[in-house]
Amino acid sequence: MNDGTQDVQAGMKLLEVYILRRIFQMFLVTLVPVLTIIWTIQVLGRINLVTDSGQSMGSFATLATFILPTIIPVVLPFALVIGITQTLTAMNNDSELPVIDAAGAARNIIYRPIILLGIALSLFSFVVTNFVEPPSRVAARQMVAAAYADLLSSVIEEKTFRSIEDGLYVQISERHSGRVLKGIFVVDYRDPNFDLIYYAREGSIDATGTTLTMRDGEVHRKAVDGRISVIRFVSYAFDLSAMAKSEGGLPQYSTDRSLAFLLNPDPNDPLYQKSPDSYRAELHRRLSDWLFPITFALVSLVIAGNTRSHRQRQVHPMVYALFLAFAIRWLGFSATNLVERHPLYAAAPYVVPVAASLIAAFMLATNRQFSTPAFIGRGLARMGRSIQRRFEAKPTSGGGTA
Repeated sequence: MNDGTQDVQAGMKLLEVYILRRIFQMFLVTLVPVLTIIWTIQVLGRINLVTDSGQSMGSFATLATFILPTIIPVVLPFALVIGITQTLTAMNNDSELPVIDAAGAARNIIYRPIILLGIALSLFSFVVTNFVEPPSRVAARQMVAAAYADLLSSVIEEKTFRSIEDGLYVQISERHSGRVLKGIFVVDYRDPNFDLIYYAREGSIDATGTTLTMRDGEVHRKAVDGRISVIRFVSYAFDLSAMAKSEGGLPQYSTDRSLAFLLNPDPNDPLYQKSPDSYRAELHRRLSDWLFPITFALVSLVIAGNTRSHRQRQVHPMVYALFLAFAIRWLGFSATNLVERHPLYAAAPYVVPVAASLIAAFMLATNRQFSTPAFIGRGLARMGRSIQRRFEAKPTSGGGTA
């Protein structure tokens, strides 16, 4: 008798491993292409690091690696939704789920591996969001700032205007050894309130590559109303890190800070003093975003975890699951924005995933199935009939009457 019980338990374990393996494989099949597409879009937005600053492809690949941790936590939960719903739907179509139910197996055999996978991915998301993403952001910003700071001293051709970024142009007449530049001309249109034009006989870049010191020159400032002021200077320091402002720059903002800093921010930090609300919102985002993988796993189980006939499924369960996932994620973003407005909303980012998880867990515990609201079903039916009538009413080519 004990041997029979052990055989049954071993069979159940094998079944759980089988379900977990299939879902994880589908999860990877979904995650890798989507992550690659989004990653490529993000990387191509910074291709000017190579074309403008003369960096090697190795440096560009390093920058791309720094960008990757910033998009993994966003894509991962949705890939999990697709992996779960697609796998369970395929198992239902292949009669695997009906056979499991007919054998009298507990629903935990299906629920347990999926919930464990959701918990594991939530923990992984927490580690990436709080301990990998912030230093990656800082490293990427420092790399871009250093590349553009070195642009004047090593890349820009003599007597040629070069666009550093939108609204910022530089020309150098001569370049000498020791980071010494002659005939510097800088045009800065980035501020919408006024235009700046710098002239200088010579200048030099410091050893750290962060400051251009211009000597014996003048600044022309033109305001929006057309008034022009001219200021002559003996020495003027131009911050080269400002050239990378659109790419992130050197200052560390709330998204670049460590979790320890967000938990106990330095009240004397100038950026924190300027925008303490953004730091509060970032802290609660970090501590709540990692809950979404397990939430989406439970929601996917509610939608696709039960045996259903083909007549019951007019729309693929993945469509419903993704729709709910996007709605929950949007509510999460909105809740984080509310925290930035007022500290009374601090609990909102946690309420969204926790409430969705509790509702999904209740439906699983009571064996309730997700059903499409009647008004949505009627709307989809009307849309389908309307499309069908349009195609039926379309005249065929060459269809004349004799």
